[in-house]
Amino acid sequence: MGEARTAARTAIVTGGAGGIGRAIGAALGAQGVRVALADLDGDAAEAAAAALRATGAEAIGVALDVTDGAAVAAGAGVVRERLGGVDIVVNNAGWDELRPFVETGEAFWRRVVDVNYLGALRVTGELLPGMLAQGWGRVVSTGSDAARVGSSLESVYAGAKAGVIGFTKSLAREIATSGVTANVVCPGPTDTPLLAGMTGEGERGAKVVAALTRAVPMKRLGQPADVAAAVAFFASEEAGFVTGQTLSVSGGLTMA
Repeated sequence: MGEARTAARTAIVTGGAGGIGRAIGAALGAQGVRVALADLDGDAAEAAAAALRATGAEAIGVALDVTDGAAVAAGAGVVRERLGGVDIVVNNAGWDELRPFVETGEAFWRRVVDVNYLGALRVTGELLPGMLAQGWGRVVSTGSDAARVGSSLESVYAGAKAGVIGFTKSLAREIATSGVTANVVCPGPTDTPLLAGMTGEGERGAKVVAALTRAVPMKRLGQPADVAAAVAFFASEEAGFVTGQTLSVSGGLTMA
């Protein structure tokens, strides 16, 4: 079960239009993987896919809202129709805002959990049966170091990402003999549009970024390509004996 094959694999990357997701698409494309960049912003996803095609990779952009089960099913159907069965699922879509917990409420909690945790469940639930049926697959989810050590102003996000880690470990045990693996990559502070949106502009934003940078032993923010390299490993043929693992890509911020 799960024998290597010569035909290219197909991957779907949620939150694939920019930042870490776009870098993951590029890393997988460079390995010969067919890539579907799925994003709430379908036009941005197609623009990212066009840039990837310009490098010689096979890629498409797909509009997909991970908070809507019907939209996930529809987007997955587009990928199957255009690229074939999905072998690699990368749950990368995420959203957060920096807020003290006491200044948040039900609507905020639900959105954070819906995107960061339930979104991963919806996409995995839609595509895992096909991978189990073929006896080969990779589920790689983007967690966060906030889930491993805690992070001020990100309590709800940290909880949702901790849920992703717990789900992934349990899933890995359930499917361990199937040829399908499940792992998590946890970025530390990473230079992305999401981080810029969370920290804000101007002097306040610069101070937050400077504080984050000082906290990292390597004294720099992560780059999307740093995270993408770890995802590409977990998605590879060579990682077939690695499952249920959580890998921090954080310049030493978390050492566990």
